[in-house]
Amino acid sequence: MSQESESDQVVAALYRFVALDDFADLKPPLLAVCAEAGIKGTLLLAREGINGTIAGSRAGVDTVITWLRQDPRLHALDWKESYHAAAPFHRMKVKLKREIVTMGVEDVDPTACVGRYATPSEWNALIDDPECLVIDTRNDYEVAIGSFRGAVNPSTQSFRDFPEWVQNNLDPVRHTKVAMFCTGGIRCEKSTSYLVSQGFADVWHLQGGILKYLEDIPESESRWEGECFVFDSRVAVNHRLERGSFDQCYACRHPITEADKASVHYEKGVSCPRCYGDLTATRQARFQERQKQVELAAARGEQHIGGPPPARQTRGESTLPSQSTDE
Repeated sequence: MSQESESDQVVAALYRFVALDDFADLKPPLLAVCAEAGIKGTLLLAREGINGTIAGSRAGVDTVITWLRQDPRLHALDWKESYHAAAPFHRMKVKLKREIVTMGVEDVDPTACVGRYATPSEWNALIDDPECLVIDTRNDYEVAIGSFRGAVNPSTQSFRDFPEWVQNNLDPVRHTKVAMFCTGGIRCEKSTSYLVSQGFADVWHLQGGILKYLEDIPESESRWEGECFVFDSRVAVNHRLERGSFDQCYACRHPITEADKASVHYEKGVSCPRCYGDLTATRQARFQERQKQVELAAARGEQHIGGPPPARQTRGESTLPSQSTDE
């Protein structure tokens, strides 16, 4: 497990499903608290709750968490922490959304029904059960760099694809015991709620997600293989919750390896083997100019903020969809 030093940034991934009818009114004071505390990151507010990741000093993160938990509706806020030597975010954003994690199915309400929680200490025995179907609810690019041994990969490009995958591949009669997991736990709040609503009787999910499991379970006892994708500049973390071995393509925002960067289709800040074929001349020129400004700012000893990075691209799409912090 990663240990905090005085110079480290505290990275807190948080969420809470709860009715926030006045969620739009929370945005201005929340932004003000974050600014005063020197906190950066992205938080999503919706009628169904809050979700996001923030980073900053120990005192700053504590200030924001304390402020949120003063609201009785958010007192049971769930959050997980890790540490990083450099700031993983360049700006602070609070976004108003229809959902804090987008599934796109009406009437899925984790506050009304949800699967059974398995703590990290209970998880190994659960997924070792041969009668249990273990499903990774994350997207394909996340699963590609690490997952639990033997887990099913639905090969989804977006969490919106998950309900259709369930309809086409799962059966409450045949699949009598299902266990699901995701990065921090939030996707599984919705995926288990959905399965329960579809008649699946014995549905479980990993409490606290992969990040909590990596924090609590020694590597010698772990069923985790590879690294865990995270939604900040670290790209991925290893079992000790330290920055992993992957970099990121800042055109399509997917994880890339050193081998990817050796490809003729890789140009820093512009393209990688995954997105090169979808790159138009206009986008190439825009990304090249952006990378030029990044390098000029670095040469001056400054940090180039610029506009927000492009949304994560689904393979084969010419228009980039918006992407939340998801978790």
